Amino acid sequence: MKPTETPDAGKVQGEGDYISARKYQKDQQAFASHPDEVARKAREAEAALDGPEAAELEAAREEAARGHPRKG
Repeated sequence: MKPTETPDAGKVQGEGDYISARKYQKDQQAFASHPDEVARKAREAEAALDGPEAAELEAAREEAARGHPRKG
């Protein structure tokens, strides 16, 4: 293997990163298959929205809704 090559050389990476997309999908499906864990995380999120970090979370939500300005 050449020094600049990686084990995944030749596979689509970058904006169309199929390898990471498949891993993310697999991880999300695994998480969703545990309803008790999903419910626990939902309760944690609800508590955070009602807790001391509520303003920071709302600011992050608003920023995400606006989108990030492109650089360059």
